[in-house]
Amino acid sequence: MHGTELERLPAFAASLAIGLLIGLERERHPGAKAGLRTFALVGLFGAGAALLSEKTGSPAILIAGLLLVGAMIIAAYARDEEQHEPGTTTVVAVVICYVLAAMVWFDFESLAAMLAIVTTSLLYFKAELRGITEKLERRDLISILQFAILTFIVLPILPNRDYGPYGALNPYQIWTIVVLISGVSLAGYIAMRVVGLRYGAPLLGVFGGLVSSTATTLVYARHEREHESMRGMAVTVIVLANLMLLVRLAILTAFVSPASLPTLLPVLGGGLLLGLAGLAYGNAWRVPDGVSPTPDIKNPTEIRTALTFAAAYAVVLLLSAWLSDIAGTAGLYAVALVSGLTDVDAITLSSLRLFNMGNLSDVQVAIAVVLAIIANTVFKLGLVLVVGGRPLFGRCAGTMAAVVVGLVVALVLIK
Repeated sequence: MHGTELERLPAFAASLAIGLLIGLERERHPGAKAGLRTFALVGLFGAGAALLSEKTGSPAILIAGLLLVGAMIIAAYARDEEQHEPGTTTVVAVVICYVLAAMVWFDFESLAAMLAIVTTSLLYFKAELRGITEKLERRDLISILQFAILTFIVLPILPNRDYGPYGALNPYQIWTIVVLISGVSLAGYIAMRVVGLRYGAPLLGVFGGLVSSTATTLVYARHEREHESMRGMAVTVIVLANLMLLVRLAILTAFVSPASLPTLLPVLGGGLLLGLAGLAYGNAWRVPDGVSPTPDIKNPTEIRTALTFAAAYAVVLLLSAWLSDIAGTAGLYAVALVSGLTDVDAITLSSLRLFNMGNLSDVQVAIAVVLAIIANTVFKLGLVLVVGGRPLFGRCAGTMAAVVVGLVVALVLIK
């Protein structure tokens, strides 16, 4: 064989592997009309059809192959009179296998492999996915639809231009931040609805922190005062929710300004590690059995909520740019302390935006974020003291203070 022919052999091998992967999952279902061998052959057929289509310059061959594969599997189900299910999932899986094999031929190997894994996962976790949909209520589906509106309808129509003083206001970028915040919050919101009550306090703290650490702190401080025997659980949830704030900020930074991660990530990591150590030392993991309330958090993708955050973010962005111009970094730090009392996201994202524009250094961004977290921590400890009482405050204060110490020490080390 010529060398050029052997060079294309890996494409057929990758197509065969994709077919075997998907077919392995389908082989587990006795009623499926396509199993391991059929999917493997479909993978090879898809690569071969793509080869002939490329060599002849006619996409009709590739399209005809797709139609043939689909028609054959549909006919297999139609001929079986005892088949009670239409086999739609297997039909779609066969068609996807053919398309992925063709993608491999056209040099999309990595994308095809990832999509093959996703396809196999969706087929395998049928029961789990059905369980999730059964647990979601009408308001949860509304949340998902509203997030789709924010992302695919509102965002594309906004102009991607800088407006206002200092060119700080870009409607498209501001709404991108809204979509990002809503997406992270929605993920925590849905996760908390699905598994929060099943797995108890630790996961409620984790998911509650992704949605709103302030709301979670308030709910469990009130719950502890009403049920003093649940103090250990309240401490666990409150502390974990506030530790997840650091994880949330790291996720936002990775999306908005990856260039600042080498500086900001060690700072956030220092606070997280010391906070986890404080939580473990305080034996807060020993949680008594009891009913865990789910924080009644507002829909994070509600249009009014999104607009409120967009307005707050724009105001903080303008104030940060203006005060940085007239008062230097001291002005930015003042905004961080004030805005951080109630919301860390806005000042963090506005600082990252100024960093991307070249108006701030990475160290200045880190200082602003740390100051906002300190202010936010003080505010939440005040909530715990007022709503939950001194005993709960005493249990939470040490660990949350350890977070602040970890942030400051890490910040000093990177400067």
